[in-house]
Amino acid sequence: MCLKKNCPLSNLGNSDGICCSCERKKPQNHKGAHKSYRDFIVRTNIDLIVIAFFIAWLHADTVRASETSTMAVDGGSGERESDIDSLEVEAGHDAAEEEIETAYAVLFPWFIEIIGVFVYYALSRWCHQIPFTAIMFLIGFCIGFCVDRVKPRNILLESSYIWTNIEGELIILIFLPGLLYLDSFNIDIHLFLQSFLQLVVFAFPMVLGGTALTALVAYYIFPYGWSFDLCMTFGSILSATDPVAVAVLLNELGAPPRLKMHISGESLMNDGSAVVFYTIFSSRFFYEFGLDGIGEEIGWGKGFALFFRLAFGGAAIGLAFGIGTVFILFHLDRRLSGEDSVIQVVTTISAAYLSFFTSEILAHCSGIIAVLFCGVTVKAFGETLLNNLQLTHHFWEITEHLLNALLFALGGSVWGEIIGDQTYTEGQGRLFARQDWGYLALLYVLLMVIRMFLIYSFYPITKRIGIGTNWKESLFAAYGGLRGAVGIALALSLHAETIHFTSSIPNESAQMSFRTSTAKVFGFTGGIAFLTLFINATTCGPLLIKLGLVTPTETRKKVLENYRQHMIQFTLVEYVKLMTEDRFQTVDFMVMKEHIPFFNEITYDKFMIAVQKYKDITPSKGYLEPSIEHVIPYLYEPETSHPSNDEKVSPGLNETITDRRSILKSSTRRDSVANIRKNRRRRVATVYDLNEVFDEKEVREERMIFVHILRATYHRLIEHGELDSRGFM
Repeated sequence: MCLKKNCPLSNLGNSDGICCSCERKKPQNHKGAHKSYRDFIVRTNIDLIVIAFFIAWLHADTVRASETSTMAVDGGSGERESDIDSLEVEAGHDAAEEEIETAYAVLFPWFIEIIGVFVYYALSRWCHQIPFTAIMFLIGFCIGFCVDRVKPRNILLESSYIWTNIEGELIILIFLPGLLYLDSFNIDIHLFLQSFLQLVVFAFPMVLGGTALTALVAYYIFPYGWSFDLCMTFGSILSATDPVAVAVLLNELGAPPRLKMHISGESLMNDGSAVVFYTIFSSRFFYEFGLDGIGEEIGWGKGFALFFRLAFGGAAIGLAFGIGTVFILFHLDRRLSGEDSVIQVVTTISAAYLSFFTSEILAHCSGIIAVLFCGVTVKAFGETLLNNLQLTHHFWEITEHLLNALLFALGGSVWGEIIGDQTYTEGQGRLFARQDWGYLALLYVLLMVIRMFLIYSFYPITKRIGIGTNWKESLFAAYGGLRGAVGIALALSLHAETIHFTSSIPNESAQMSFRTSTAKVFGFTGGIAFLTLFINATTCGPLLIKLGLVTPTETRKKVLENYRQHMIQFTLVEYVKLMTEDRFQTVDFMVMKEHIPFFNEITYDKFMIAVQKYKDITPSKGYLEPSIEHVIPYLYEPETSHPSNDEKVSPGLNETITDRRSILKSSTRRDSVANIRKNRRRRVATVYDLNEVFDEKEVREERMIFVHILRATYHRLIEHGELDSRGFM
């Protein structure tokens, strides 16, 4: 018997002294608050992590210094030889140095990925509002800023320097297919088809309008003297939006499906159109270099023809690759073979990159649109053909995370190099002066105004077509238009190709002028991406709540509450089932209440209902009485009377099994049958009254909830093998 006052076990005679649950509530005596901090540091190994990074940095400096000294010694010994031998030694040293620098290229991406692990851990635990990509961009900026300021450069800075000087075309080929395929594959096909006309309006007229207005800002407000073709290229770069940070927020807060479709669908479509406009105007800008075979002077007629070729050609190529991928997935039909599942994933990533390469490089069409249509085709016709859908999703999520972390760190590194580099001068100091930061802030404000103007200019059209919209969703879409992956990739490509092409220009002043212009373009692009990620992305959540776009309605509250009650009842039944096993009969119920929060809401009646339900669903031959004597005392309330001993063990054990015929002949059964026959003529009115007025929003929300539940059930049946997954439903 427990000696504690008001303890539920005080009336039981099974023990002496104080029970384990009361003993557990005793306060523990801590020796000091400083020990908790020390224990936290030791437990999380923060001290070891800091020391490891410090040693790695010193080791990188030591290795670089030793290699430099070794080269100097070898060079000195070579000078004492003949001229021919010295030339051979120098050539060998150059080859060795080139080989070492090529090997250094492996360090930067994987160093960024391991840093990304710690960044994710910190943000997910303490600063969830800050986007992951914004921190990676800032880390890349710090690395790039140190490239020309730390002498001698260590291995990490050498590796970063190699990556920041790769070709622009290679940047696009590496990053964009992997980033875009998952977004297109995750799209809701039903909503995508319904809202396709809206997305076309978002993608082409609005992107062209945004490109032109941004170009006018750069041409008439900026004092840099850019050509109009470079201004249009700059406008097309800033027209591409990135929904990654906003999409995560919308899923977490439970935003309406229509809003999520507008954000993600617009990003996919306008990425393709922005790259089409970038291709056209960057060709005109490269034509200004005056070099043979570089760029092209594209007129209005040829521009429209090129636009349709890029758009429709890319769509046709993507559709062809999508159909081919579905055909391959259909024949990899050994569902129980793990190898077939892996090969299916390999097929999807190969199709994504090959469709982009074929469209962009071989056919000179839009690679982004090709990847978009390839992913949508596989989603529509090949999703049920995947043997392991979770494996495919997890692989592409890993790929997207790796590419996003590397791309934003690379963009930040180039941004840091441009801002901190002293070589880009125009006779008045560094590239990004104090006034340029002011123009960056002005550009950010004007871009917000331009996007708001475009969204509400087309609002009368988008409201009446597709799946519709409202002013609140339009306001959030205007504010949530972040700039990110595609814009950074295009700006990197433009700057890298300019450096490559202008190396053939004999006039050094013209060469420096072109390079400085594209460097400023990337500087503004990186600054806008940084500002939108830090300002817009972090404040989108409060704006979404303020607009009432995530406020749960009464219908959704009812559904969630019913689901919660069913979850509690199901958990209770499973708990009662465990109580039939000897190993769980002595488990303290107070421990269960501490680890399972809703167990605190359990009453005696709910628990006995679960006991009875377990008895009903269990065959009589396999039924074992649960041991619930140690649970009952915790469920009493002051006004609740003590049940009998029979109820404590298992209620209803003495109930007799009634014959089915007696149930059919009972008066209650006869009354029910008579009532059904009486109301048969009015069955339509009892099921659904066509004359009654319903709330349209409530009915639509109930329909969407039903569709989501039906779709989830359908996929669950496929995973359990209860439905054929080889169909085209």
